[in-house]
Amino acid sequence: MLSKTVTIGDREVAFKSSAAIPRMYRIKFGRDIFKDLTRLEKSYKDKTGGSGEDFEIEDLEIFENVAYIMALHADPASTPKTIDDWL
Repeated sequence: MLSKTVTIGDREVAFKSSAAIPRMYRIKFGRDIFKDLTRLEKSYKDKTGGSGEDFEIEDLEIFENVAYIMALHADPASTPKTIDDWL
């Protein structure tokens, strides 16, 4: 299990990763995290040539979803129940 606190703007956000993340992601979003991350990797390589430039909005949604699940896993009591409220 890995835990990390990141400062975003003026707010500290705790993130936690464990073997529970793929299940939590599937329950919350109805999607497979591994398929989404594979899609993101392919999109990154195809669109940027691996340079790290422009991502599509749909690709960025994967980052948002993973970050939200990891924040929810770290602090379920204070993390809003919807990603829109959390963002």
